[in-house]
Amino acid sequence: MHPRQNIAFVTSADGTRIATAAVGRGPVLVRAAHWLGHVEFDAESPVWRPWLAALSRDHRYLRYDQRGCGLSDRDATDLSLDAMVADLEAVTAPLGPDPFPLIGMSQGGAIAIEFARRHPGRVARLVLIGAYARGALMRPEGQGHRREAEALLALVRLGWGRDNPAFRQVFTNQFIPGGTPEQHRWWTDLERRTASPEAAAALLSAFYRIDVQDRARGLDLPVLVMHARGDARVPFEEGRLLAALIPGARFVPLESDNHTLLETEPAWPRFLAELRGFLGVAAPTPQRWAGTETLTATERQVLALLREGFGNRAIAHRCGKTEKTVRNQVSAILAKTGQPSRAALIAALHRHG
Repeated sequence: MHPRQNIAFVTSADGTRIATAAVGRGPVLVRAAHWLGHVEFDAESPVWRPWLAALSRDHRYLRYDQRGCGLSDRDATDLSLDAMVADLEAVTAPLGPDPFPLIGMSQGGAIAIEFARRHPGRVARLVLIGAYARGALMRPEGQGHRREAEALLALVRLGWGRDNPAFRQVFTNQFIPGGTPEQHRWWTDLERRTASPEAAAALLSAFYRIDVQDRARGLDLPVLVMHARGDARVPFEEGRLLAALIPGARFVPLESDNHTLLETEPAWPRFLAELRGFLGVAAPTPQRWAGTETLTATERQVLALLREGFGNRAIAHRCGKTEKTVRNQVSAILAKTGQPSRAALIAALHRHG
């Protein structure tokens, strides 16, 4: 079932129409825009749908499409950081004077940082996920970032609009290398749907030149920075640098290779626990689903380790068993709980707390 959301429009300072979407009830939680978003299409996504469900569980989750993308005006010519911050100002203007928590993902982190700096006291808490303070062209040349950035820009200009998805698949592999074929197909299709080749190249070029290092140093509010160790889109070191720049920021490494976390991976429950704890949200009450009451004590031990992200070999070593024994126990757990696969079992564990 797709999350029910309300799509509306606001007008930014330069007249650009920005598409917004709100889902859920409760105190507002705002997410700054990031590249490759589409507020309508995301609700159908096997990648973003779990995010919508999780972040709207305790909040009214408010997000919006980047100018030049999705349902926002596609013909915007001003792609500066100032214009993007003005979009966030327009989106949050109707919220009233009360401070709200703000999420910045990827380049949305820079937008969120600059917004928080310009509006002290407006942001209650800032969460930065896979974010960076300096774009690829602002990083040290010796690390190869400039050559890679220029190559990717050329790739966008050459192949973004083609019917053959092979060119766009390069970006898909950077964002969700651990995704399923369905998730890869959807993400590659999203790239085509959300922006024209010209807009995609212009936005990517603008993001590569972002530099908010000085702004980050001047922040004075609670900040949580989370970053995947194997992130192929934004290097882990950029996450570490960002956390080091912000006074008092808490840094949480996530054991993942995905720039956009997937619901079925072990890093997902850690991410949600850290996020909810930072926002002051109580953990969900553990529930059972059909079949768990028949598990043996040994199977429950294996189940607990599966939830923590351990593989068969690690479980065998931890419990003093053979891998074959663990495989058999996992198969028994799947049969008793009615789950079709290990990934589905782990996803069910996360949903039930």
